[in-house]
Amino acid sequence: MLFTFYLLILNAIRKKEISKKTIWFLIISITILLTFSYNAFSYDLFNYIFDAKIVTYYNQNPYLHKALDFPGDPMLSFMHWTHRFFPYGPTWLGLTAPLSFIGMQFFLPTFFLFKILISMSFLGTVFFIGKILQKVYPDNEVFSVAFFALNPLIIIESLVSSHNDIVMMFIVVWALHLLMNKKYVRSTILFILSIGVKFATAFVLPIYILILYLQRRKKDLNWQLLFTAMAAIMIAPVVLASYRTNFQPWYLLNILPFAALASRNYYVFIPSVTISFFATFEYLPFLYLGNWDNPVPAILFWMTASSIVLSLFLTMAWSIKKMIR
Repeated sequence: MLFTFYLLILNAIRKKEISKKTIWFLIISITILLTFSYNAFSYDLFNYIFDAKIVTYYNQNPYLHKALDFPGDPMLSFMHWTHRFFPYGPTWLGLTAPLSFIGMQFFLPTFFLFKILISMSFLGTVFFIGKILQKVYPDNEVFSVAFFALNPLIIIESLVSSHNDIVMMFIVVWALHLLMNKKYVRSTILFILSIGVKFATAFVLPIYILILYLQRRKKDLNWQLLFTAMAAIMIAPVVLASYRTNFQPWYLLNILPFAALASRNYYVFIPSVTISFFATFEYLPFLYLGNWDNPVPAILFWMTASSIVLSLFLTMAWSIKKMIR
C-alpha cells in the first residue's frame, strides 16, 4: 500500500500535478509525526544511547568497554548486541555524548533527543539533495526529493528505526553540495566527519578527489555519471557488511541518497525502487516467527537475491522497450 502511494506520487510529480510546496509539506509532516514513534524494528537506538551513557555516566571509553561490563544497568534488559564494543567512528560519539549529557540519564528525554538528531539528519539530507539538483538538474529537483524522502524504506529505517546511517549520509551530501559550490575547506572537513560516523563513505573518496581535481582544472563535469558512480560504489560497503553478517534493509540508506541524485535514469530508478520494495518486507519473517533464527537467514537471502534478479530483469526489459521505440 505504501509503495503504491509512493509510485502514484512520483508519477504525479512527473506529470507536474503536485507542487514542490506540497511535497515538502508531506515530508515535514511525516518527519514530525515519526519523530515521536517507537523504534519497533530495531534495537540499535538503544545501543546508541548506552554507548554514549558509557561516556557520560560511567566515565569510561566505549571503545574499551561494552554494555555487558555494566551488568547492573537496567537498560541491558531491553538491549541487543550487549557484547560488542563501540563500532562507530568518533564523529558519532561526538554527536551523541552531548545528547546523553543533556538528557541527564533520564531515558525518555534522551530517547527523543536521539530521535530528533536522526529526524533533523533526514530533513538535512532531503534539503541538500534538493539544493544539489537545483544547481545541476533543476527540472528534476522535486522528483528526486520525493524519490528519496517518500520512499517507505527510507522513512522506516531513518525516522522509525533511527539508524545512524542517515546522519552519515546527511553530512556527506552536505559535503558534496559544498564541493559543487567550490567551498573546498568546509567540504573536506564535512567529508572527513561523515567518514567518522560509520566509515562507509570512505568508499566515495576517489570520486570526491576526482571532482575536486576536475573543478580545480576547470573541466566540464558529467554530474549524472558522477552521481551514478557514487551510488554504485556505495554498493561495496553494503556487500561487505552483508558478507560479514547478512543483508539488512537499512544498508540501503548508504546508497539511496546518491541514487536519488541520479534518479532521472531508469537504470538507477528501477533497481532502487524494486530492491527497496523487497527490503521493506524483510521484517515479515521476524514478525511472524518472533526471532531471527533459522530459517529466517535463508528466507532473507532468497528475498534479497530475488529482488536483485527482478530489478535486473525489469531494467533490461525497459531498456529493450526504449530501443524498440
